[in-house]
Amino acid sequence: MHQDVSFSSGDVTLAGTLWLPAGSGPHPGVVMVGGSGPTDRDNDVLFPPIRAHLLSAGFAVLSYDKRGVGGSSGNWLTSSYGDLAADAAAAVRLLRSQPQVDTAAVGLFGHSEGGWVVLRAAAQIADLAYVVTNSGPGVSLARQDRWATANALRADGATPSEIAACEATHDQIMRWAGQGVAFAEMKDVLDADPAYQRIIACGPALTEDSWEFVKLVHNHDPSADLIRLRCPHLALFGAAETVVPVAASVTAFATAACNRPDPGPITMEIFPDADHRIRIGDDFAPGYLATLTRWLSAAQPNR
Repeated sequence: MHQDVSFSSGDVTLAGTLWLPAGSGPHPGVVMVGGSGPTDRDNDVLFPPIRAHLLSAGFAVLSYDKRGVGGSSGNWLTSSYGDLAADAAAAVRLLRSQPQVDTAAVGLFGHSEGGWVVLRAAAQIADLAYVVTNSGPGVSLARQDRWATANALRADGATPSEIAACEATHDQIMRWAGQGVAFAEMKDVLDADPAYQRIIACGPALTEDSWEFVKLVHNHDPSADLIRLRCPHLALFGAAETVVPVAASVTAFATAACNRPDPGPITMEIFPDADHRIRIGDDFAPGYLATLTRWLSAAQPNR
């Protein structure tokens, strides 16, 4: 059973879908938050099979279109991670308001960039049941993006010296973001920079709109959110990941868990040979879906 829903987050109206499993409930619930870019409630093709597995395990699921995507108003390019976290918190409130849902057993699942978003939201929701980061970075955006850029260049055949030059350009772009430099002020410099041209051969070029978003989020670091986290945390990674630095993220998550004044438990799972979507080829890594639902069931406060 499913129904389209809409809910408010500040002056933005978000559109999503609520799915309910069979049975009268009350059911535990999951809010799913997508990754970077203009992600809709299905996060491309990633969420539907995960959602189907959660429903079969008895979980209610709510996901929604990011600001400015699908049926949602607003513009994600002018929104900070604090804004996007407020959207996730509003989705939690909506899911908790459903009579078929156990209000004490609702948590957040965030994929990739959505991991930063749900950690920010979870740190602000005192009684959240749990949080899951699915290929979610434990490091800053600048560090994650630098690592991903180097991997993309390496896969494209760039030499070590080319990669080093591109990393220097990447670092300069992040400094400009911190200084609030206008897009027009740096565009000619980047257009004349061979390293930047090498970077955009492997990915999208900056635009005036995307530059405004970079300026909003460039200095995001999940460390403070991780320290404030009180609920159980499951961090899932693929060992063949090229977008998020897994080893550095594992270290950051473990360090934060040890330094919390009132620590919530953390569980980390790394799936061999799996990619950023924790897939091997066209399939999820063996044991991925079972690990997710087994941990979620154990994390429920009423079990």
